[in-house]
Amino acid sequence: MSHRSRAGSRFRGVRVLIALGGNAMTGPDGNARPEAQIAAARVAMDKVADLVADGVDVVITHGNGPQVGNLLVKNEIAASVVPPVPLDWCVAQTQATIGFILVDALEHAFLERGIDLPAAALVTRTLVDRDDPRFERPTKPIGRYLPEAEAAVLIEHGQVWEDRGERGWRRVVASPEPLEILDAVSIGALVAARHVVVANGGGGIPVVREADGRLSGVEAVIDKDLGAAVLGRDLRADVLVIATDVENAVIGFGQPDAKPIEETAVGQLRLLAEQGHFTSGSMGPKVEAACRFVEQGGMYSVITSLDNIMAAARGRTGTVVRPDTAREQRSDA
Repeated sequence: MSHRSRAGSRFRGVRVLIALGGNAMTGPDGNARPEAQIAAARVAMDKVADLVADGVDVVITHGNGPQVGNLLVKNEIAASVVPPVPLDWCVAQTQATIGFILVDALEHAFLERGIDLPAAALVTRTLVDRDDPRFERPTKPIGRYLPEAEAAVLIEHGQVWEDRGERGWRRVVASPEPLEILDAVSIGALVAARHVVVANGGGGIPVVREADGRLSGVEAVIDKDLGAAVLGRDLRADVLVIATDVENAVIGFGQPDAKPIEETAVGQLRLLAEQGHFTSGSMGPKVEAACRFVEQGGMYSVITSLDNIMAAARGRTGTVVRPDTAREQRSDA
């Protein structure tokens, strides 16, 4: 029986995809020193291990913004000595590093709880369309601001930089639409073999398919949350939990009459998005990913804080997004 066809009276065996935000892999002050990342991974994986101990099938994906940012600084400093590493390589490197840290932390948490399950990290590729119009007009800012002279060195290496006025120049890249997780079959095989898998970090390594069928990496970044929605679809996950640094999506964020969104249907959440309640640089992609996951067959999706993962997986806290025709359904776990 398909995961998605099971309404179920028990939560055990439900497949939950957890998308960890960048805050889950940095220190409380946002720093990305190795020791801070390791400590943050331990906190996050303790939450995940509690869910696994409860009998839930878990797959983990994650952001990589601070880590890629660190690599970009190294690129910039060394650009006059060695060629900069392309973005697809940066994503691959950070996937491997973060995956290794998370798996180590997860296995330690399993040991403490007496859980006898293997964990694995898989470097993962995401297919995008070479003809995606976002390649024609890159708009996604990444990395730090630089003086014009330093930016010019990187422009000579083929990068696109924009003058942002007094703050300096900043690199912009394409952020194409994720179409397919190319390694989903391998991830699914590991999950079927009872592995807890870390995969598709940073939205996946962006690749395009050439006319002759071969695959090539491209200079782009994929939104982590939109990539998670595709991964959830391709793995036939039941639930998507988008773990961020707030407990709910909010109507009128920052305003005196701000109101947290608790349970809602896809159509209502899309209407709020159209009204401009969610900014494109933060909550907007999370809301879009939550909607897409449910529209593609998921039971429900949840946007909430890392601390709430246990209850969120059961649809009991955070912003819970359900299908328009099945909002009345509840998990009876």
